[in-house]
Amino acid sequence: MIVRTLDDIRGTDREVEAENGNWVSRRFLLRKDGMGFSFNETIIRAGTETHIWYQNHLESVYCVAGNGEIEDLKTGKIYPIKDGTMYALNEHDEHLLRGGTEDMRLMCVFVPPLTGREVHDEHGVYPVMTDDE
Repeated sequence: MIVRTLDDIRGTDREVEAENGNWVSRRFLLRKDGMGFSFNETIIRAGTETHIWYQNHLESVYCVAGNGEIEDLKTGKIYPIKDGTMYALNEHDEHLLRGGTEDMRLMCVFVPPLTGREVHDEHGVYPVMTDDE
């Protein structure tokens, strides 16, 4: 059984902050935990915009607090996000994620699981990493 609290993660290598300050990701489950997926809490800061394109991962996201929006760059469609909204990037969808009037608290599942050291590259992509990298 794995049990972790937010306090267990804060200030450790499982807490990753974007270089530009747009978001912070707290990684509760990683590939080394052996679950076949990873599970994160991500805070998207109010008023920010982040370009993301997970070419190597599928992601499902559930908003538990705050507000913002996601723009599908293929279709141009914009979806509001608030507490109770789920979205899934089931086709490796390139998108813009925007923080709204307050920070958004998102619970995120990734397949394949993250190792914990991923950061977005210049195209908004997380690379596929091995535990040895």
